[in-house]
Amino acid sequence: MLNKRFIEILVGMFMLAGIIALFVLAFKVSGLNMYSSKGSYHVSAIFDNIGDLKVRAPVTIAGVRVGEVSDIGINATTFKATVGFRVDKNQDKLPADTTAKILTAGIIGANYIELIPGYDEVNLKDGDVIIDTQPAIILENLISQMIYKIGGDKKESN
Repeated sequence: MLNKRFIEILVGMFMLAGIIALFVLAFKVSGLNMYSSKGSYHVSAIFDNIGDLKVRAPVTIAGVRVGEVSDIGINATTFKATVGFRVDKNQDKLPADTTAKILTAGIIGANYIELIPGYDEVNLKDGDVIIDTQPAIILENLISQMIYKIGGDKKESN
């Protein structure tokens, strides 16, 4: 009888550990570890095209995650996308002439922002706007341009 009870307790603990592991995995995958306003500062960037960039997308420097996208909007007068993102307070020495560009993780992966530090002696601070940006490269646009060029070359040869 004691042996059966011990096995039941052991199975119950194993099941509980499995459920806890699933919850931890769900939180890790969902990206709920948002950067708080206490541990980061807010910077914006203006882009011509953001592609499929989403809120909570990573912000990286040299491939290392230093923040995440916090908000995306459109300027009513210029019709350009304004992307706000939070950068870790540890990265408070980013020069004011930092460039932001939108890259894609792999061929069809998710978009993210890559910051390329400049050489200015003045640093970015909370509320600054990055003007020097490079928009997302849209794969469909590249394919249609390639098809148009190939079609144009055939017409010229006739």
